[in-house]
Amino acid sequence: MSKTHNQESASTLTLAQLGWRPLFQQQISLEQWDYPVMRVVAQHRNRLELLGEACEGNPSGEFALDLHPSLPSMTVGDWLLLNPAGQFEQLLDRQSLFRRKAAGRKVAEQLIAANVDTLFMVMSLNDDFNLNRVERYLSLANEAEVEPVIVLSKADLCEGVDELKRQVQALDPLLMVVTINALDHQQIAKLTPWCSSGQTVALMGSSGVGKSTLVNTLLDGAVQQTGGIREDDSKGRHTTTGRSLHHIAQGGLLLDTPGMRELQLTDCDEGVSATFTDITRLAEGCRFSDCQHSNEPGCAVQDAIEKGELEPRRLASFVKLMREQSLNSATLAQRRANDKAFQKHVNAHQSEKRNRKY
Repeated sequence: MSKTHNQESASTLTLAQLGWRPLFQQQISLEQWDYPVMRVVAQHRNRLELLGEACEGNPSGEFALDLHPSLPSMTVGDWLLLNPAGQFEQLLDRQSLFRRKAAGRKVAEQLIAANVDTLFMVMSLNDDFNLNRVERYLSLANEAEVEPVIVLSKADLCEGVDELKRQVQALDPLLMVVTINALDHQQIAKLTPWCSSGQTVALMGSSGVGKSTLVNTLLDGAVQQTGGIREDDSKGRHTTTGRSLHHIAQGGLLLDTPGMRELQLTDCDEGVSATFTDITRLAEGCRFSDCQHSNEPGCAVQDAIEKGELEPRRLASFVKLMREQSLNSATLAQRRANDKAFQKHVNAHQSEKRNRKY
């Protein structure tokens, strides 16, 4: 098993240091009280790497679980139980879950990370800077009910740091916004409040924003490969290829994810609404309850734009995300309904064959 998921011996980590909560403890029955409790620390195509407390039969606390269709969908950060024989027993209900529509034309939902306390949304202060992208990730965090922290990287390569930070802060006065040079350990110390023992932090952002460099600095070692910046568009090369959970010096757990070139929202209505509370509040004053905020009479949102109280860009971002998540949610719901109907047909066919034998 890979040793990259923490800086010290796995046998020194307790369940509390791995992020164990009363929420998970309450799901264990008396019969399962002594079953091994494990957390998913890395995800591969055909297996999961697990980590739990060291015991006599497993002094490292490490375990590898092969994946097969009969198992529920799991992702990095999940907690599960193994039975005494080392087989999968139960996936514990999650505290939080990040998910998206699978990239491309595939009609499927992809799990990104589970049981996260804080999201570090990393965006670089160069040509990658994009307020619409921040709002997209904020919607994801709000839907999962996870605290978002916007980490503006590559501050050493930007002259207008304060102005760009102001633009992000204007999205929400209560939003935590931090500017850093990911190579500077002193600046990385700004992130310490969210990285205490037992806390799980997820790093997300598009490719080339400096996430791998940030991971390496937090871990004080070269765990992730880093790539240079293409001079023509200020975009970095994609270097992280898998999801993994790392134990960091501050005591917390850092969940790194590959750079996502496409983050399609699904089942995220509440998350989008929470990200755009200014618009949802204005919408309450619209003449029509189903106002689309385009050219309807008595639209309070358009009135705010005309008065300079709301940016047209923000409304366009809101409308796009609401339509996207609604469309993706409907598409995935239809796919699930079709799969359920097909499975019902298969079960009926198998039952009929069995009846014929008798």
